[in-house]
Amino acid sequence: MVGTSERDYTSQRDAFEGWFQSPLGRALLADQQVQVGQVVESLTGAHQLLVSISHRLPLATSSDFSHRMMTTPYWSAHLPDGTVVCDADELPFPNDSMDLVILHHTHDFSDQPHQVVREAARVLRSSGCLVVIGFNPFSLWGLRKLVSRHQQPPWSGRFVSSSRMEDWLSLLQFKVEEVSSHFYRPPISRVRALQRLMLIEKLGERLHLPAGAYYCIRAEKRVPARTAKRIRWRKPKPVVIPLAGAMGSSGVSRRQEHHR
Repeated sequence: MVGTSERDYTSQRDAFEGWFQSPLGRALLADQQVQVGQVVESLTGAHQLLVSISHRLPLATSSDFSHRMMTTPYWSAHLPDGTVVCDADELPFPNDSMDLVILHHTHDFSDQPHQVVREAARVLRSSGCLVVIGFNPFSLWGLRKLVSRHQQPPWSGRFVSSSRMEDWLSLLQFKVEEVSSHFYRPPISRVRALQRLMLIEKLGERLHLPAGAYYCIRAEKRVPARTAKRIRWRKPKPVVIPLAGAMGSSGVSRRQEHHR
């Protein structure tokens, strides 16, 4: 088994995108679309950015933002409008330019997961909202990752815990507003087996157990916005400009004669 330190996560993004076409992957994405939609439904602003592993995995498509953009790591024909080709750890956007940034499993499949979060913080404006979607290692899905012999996506992902993600966000001066756990369905694709284990899913949803397949973190950036330095204007000293007729000896004599 390849160690996590030796694994090339970015090379597995294509396989992870393909996994979302499986019945289990489609069910997970549908659940995430609902949960993210509920998180951002009350948010407004000008610019929304979805940092994703693929442009084929849309989230928050009905949010109330003037401009909605998303990133994808590879160029392909017929990319949707507003799609930018770039890596998640090197975003081509100015500082403090986004009102909402959504990270969709990008840190789970990145060679530099902390840099992914750092870049999201950089482009997010002060008081902006960051939403992070990641796999939960303390779940049946995390257990499946540990026992899986064939480390293929999604089981080859990092599965960074929500507590560790909160630590990263704290270092980047975020205030975590909400942490929730979702999708308690066991990681099994067979329909009959799923039907037998539906009780686990219903119990987890009813009790809000922190053992769902993925977590959703909503955080607010608390770094003061960059402001230009104010220029301190100095009060100018008065400049005495002599009158044309008051220069030279003739001017002095005329002024003296006038006062006489």
